[in-house]
Amino acid sequence: MTTDKTNDNSFFGHPGGLRTLFFTEMWERMSYYGMRALLVLFMTASLQKEGLGFTVATAGAIYGLYTGAVYFLGLPGGWLADRLIGGKKAVWYGGLVIFAGHIVLAIDLQNLFFVGLILVATGTGLLKPNISAMVGQQYGDNDGRRDSGYALYYMGINIGSLIAYLTTGYLQENWGWHYAFGIAAVGMALGLIQYHFTNNSLSSDSVLPANPYEGAAKRKAWTAVYAVIAIAVLIIVLAHLGTITIDPLALAKQVAVFFTAIFFAYFGFIYFKGKLSDDEKRRMWALFLVCVASACFWSGFEQAGSSLNLFAQDYTARALSDGSLLTSWFGLSSIPTVWFQLSNSLFIIILSPFFAALWINLAKRMIDPSYTLKCAIGIVIMASGFIVMFMASQYAAQGLKVAPMWLVTTYFLHTVGELCLSPVALSAVSKLSPKRFAGQMMGVFVLTYSIGNIIAGLLSGNFDPENVQEMPNLYLQIALFSIAIGIVIALFNFKSRVWEKSGLQDSA
Repeated sequence: MTTDKTNDNSFFGHPGGLRTLFFTEMWERMSYYGMRALLVLFMTASLQKEGLGFTVATAGAIYGLYTGAVYFLGLPGGWLADRLIGGKKAVWYGGLVIFAGHIVLAIDLQNLFFVGLILVATGTGLLKPNISAMVGQQYGDNDGRRDSGYALYYMGINIGSLIAYLTTGYLQENWGWHYAFGIAAVGMALGLIQYHFTNNSLSSDSVLPANPYEGAAKRKAWTAVYAVIAIAVLIIVLAHLGTITIDPLALAKQVAVFFTAIFFAYFGFIYFKGKLSDDEKRRMWALFLVCVASACFWSGFEQAGSSLNLFAQDYTARALSDGSLLTSWFGLSSIPTVWFQLSNSLFIIILSPFFAALWINLAKRMIDPSYTLKCAIGIVIMASGFIVMFMASQYAAQGLKVAPMWLVTTYFLHTVGELCLSPVALSAVSKLSPKRFAGQMMGVFVLTYSIGNIIAGLLSGNFDPENVQEMPNLYLQIALFSIAIGIVIALFNFKSRVWEKSGLQDSA
């Protein structure tokens, strides 16, 4: 049984299907962000501290490859849902693979570390683009609640990340790496249980493939899927046995170029070969600007798990006084490094309702900024956070440890930028994409996260602890480049407003 999308308001004024997706994504993000927050710290920790003892450059490259692969795999994940299994099954099977990856990491970090990462990345590639697309499918084409719904959904993501940072930070400091990684498996298990018992509330558009293969084409597609899985397993086994050697730094640079080429190729294929109408093509141009903004934004924002994480560990004053609450109640002698990333999640939870109301109230007053302008504003605000880090890193370059408020201020500015760009961009993809390519276009968009994450990993490798004097200039370069990109994208605002509305006003 399904509920009419227009009349259903059973979840805080939104369709009941949003509740299922909200809590599923909340627990999945708890598992993902909890593990992500530990990666660079674990890889750079010495062998004596039960880490892997990698250099910052190697750890940054691996971090970028992992987070980039997580989102790149959204492309085949969206294709599988659109063509073969539908969004509902894609989310379920993706969650199961993620859970298996977290179990592997919790059991044997030293020997199966990369196997666990690959499993989590694969499962997330199947789950993430489809659950994001399914949020939009709970609404009608002209339902004014769409942007607000994505903002609410985005708040669920950050409740999950808040739980992740609290639990992993505490467990890592007091119980060790295995328990910290293991709690991610618990989070994913809770998400799977919740999804299994509540997915009947999803819109019918979420269940079946949007553009399914039939007959021989379907059999060929499944054959190709099985062949890719077999090749991937073979490569993993050979790499694990040491038969083939992989240089993470060189691979990250090559993958960054490859991901960018795939983005242009896939976007161009849908544009030129998708039999789109003129209105759909105009909306695709507006969507292209949103994608460019997204890639640039995440290349800066994703320093949170890498260079900013290391800055918190090495250059921030984290020691607690003996009489502090955290010391007396929880036995902590210093603020866990991971907890600084709580700032982002906490600010999102506090500010999300205001931003959701902001777009609705602006629309009521006939003030409706284009998706492009909102994204440009988000990039510039995010860039201002790196100006703060430029000033803070000047103290670190002098051998001093800085006050925690420097990082907190940076995360606040990054959060405001994120709220201007990320939920708005997701809504843009849902609204502007050709309907029969909804899942694949969400996969193409999520590919911009891949490009941004790979670049972020490569950038973080330049923050050499042995050459701390260069840190201020590196942060300043990121800030200036991001501001320039934001200005250029904002200049397209007047044209993009026309593109975004092509065909939609007529249907209204």
